[in-house]
Amino acid sequence: MNSSKFKSYVSRIESSKVYDVAQITPITKANQLSGLLKNEIFLKREDLQPVFSFKVRGAYNKLALLKEKGLKGPFIAASAGNHAQGVAFGAKSLGLKAFIVMPVTTPSIKVNSVKNYGGRVILHGDNFDEAFKYAIDLAKKESYTFIHPYDDKDVIAGQGTVGKELIEQIQSGIDAVFVPVGGGGLLAGVGTYIKSVSPETKVIGVEPEDAACLKLALDNNKRLMLKEVGLFADGVAVKQVGKETFSLIKEWVDDVVTVSVDEMCASVQDTFQETRTIAEPAGALALAGLKKYCKSRGLKNKTLVAINSGANLNFDRLGHIVERVQLGESKEVLLSVKIPEEKGSFRKFCTFLGKRSISEFNYRAEESNEANIFVACRFNDKEGKGRLLKHLKSKGYSPKDLSGNEVAKLHIKHMVGGRAPKAVTERGEYIFRVQFPERPGALVGFLDKLSDKFNITLFHYRNQGSAYGRVLVGFESKGKDYSKLIQYLNETGFRFWDETQNLAYKSFLK
Repeated sequence: MNSSKFKSYVSRIESSKVYDVAQITPITKANQLSGLLKNEIFLKREDLQPVFSFKVRGAYNKLALLKEKGLKGPFIAASAGNHAQGVAFGAKSLGLKAFIVMPVTTPSIKVNSVKNYGGRVILHGDNFDEAFKYAIDLAKKESYTFIHPYDDKDVIAGQGTVGKELIEQIQSGIDAVFVPVGGGGLLAGVGTYIKSVSPETKVIGVEPEDAACLKLALDNNKRLMLKEVGLFADGVAVKQVGKETFSLIKEWVDDVVTVSVDEMCASVQDTFQETRTIAEPAGALALAGLKKYCKSRGLKNKTLVAINSGANLNFDRLGHIVERVQLGESKEVLLSVKIPEEKGSFRKFCTFLGKRSISEFNYRAEESNEANIFVACRFNDKEGKGRLLKHLKSKGYSPKDLSGNEVAKLHIKHMVGGRAPKAVTERGEYIFRVQFPERPGALVGFLDKLSDKFNITLFHYRNQGSAYGRVLVGFESKGKDYSKLIQYLNETGFRFWDETQNLAYKSFLK
């Protein structure tokens, strides 16, 4: 460990100017989780900052130091939301002008907040990387000063004040701190300070499974670029960890935990139950990692802290989050079960389910000798799923667990029952899951690009309040024309996956 470098950062953190605008946020004991997991669990409440996110710390510290040096802007930043709000709020507090480039897919709550804080919003690109490049180009063209969201020493130092507060607030000692990771600014700042003054405290980064750029860098001992990132936790949807942040993190990070969308949703609920506030997915990320780490390592009687990094959530995303909570807690199961297509078999199957809580039940008679039932059951404990599967098998059924199947969770459960006409089946049908940026007119644009080259045999779309719209679409096509079909889909420019062999599709729709 480069001691002089770390001492320099500690000095920067301790002299940071964040408290001109930022709050010393409280820590809240998570009483229910503490009892459940047999550890002392605390939440660091960065959702209580003026902009409902920790990002105001680093942004303001950078702007204040630049103003001291005589720079008056204009300033420019690129952000999916929280850094944008921090820069806009900080610039307004200092009497400076700031332009913010945000992806078109940014939740409206964040766009409107930036405008309310005085930031001049420029919507460009479908993701952070496109917005970032545009902001850099604009900064060069117009001679604006660029404020990096994470890969900057003064920004890192500002975020590091979260770690300083933690050490001062829990003086009895912290066994581990769990920190959400996007570009790594918060983890770099918090970890550097904590490891410098309390080296025995473990610092653990937490990433979404579909945006794990730090884990990729650590596994390869160098910064690499993810080909794509999931946008559910938009606050940490970064393809490559920062250069400066990684140079710090790799020196002392104790572990990295990756979590699923369902696990993040479950922790949004945990946060609500403990604080009666709603975290954004990135805000609940650290708690999801803490829970997973506790269970996998069997931790007991430890003092653990998860940083709740923000609460800038589009309200219409709550439906999607609530829908996935029980799956994230392993307290719901989605099953495909075959029953004989004969009189009384449906009622007989229902009696075997008993008084279990049924959250989804779809059935339709078929021409074949067997019919498929799509059933979702919820339980009060994680053992309920195993007990139900064992019970059904003992009664002669062969249930298939679809709880981890994205097509089943996003589409099939809402459209079970219809199958392709016999003529289509004989000619051939291919099924694709397609994703496109959600914005006004996006669905019409998607349909326009599909044109009429192939006959569409199935189409399912749901607006789920997220940054990307999702479609399940079927095409009538012979096997010899498959390559043309793939080329056709490539030309749309949208991400897609061939789901023709997907178990959920084959059970209910083929």
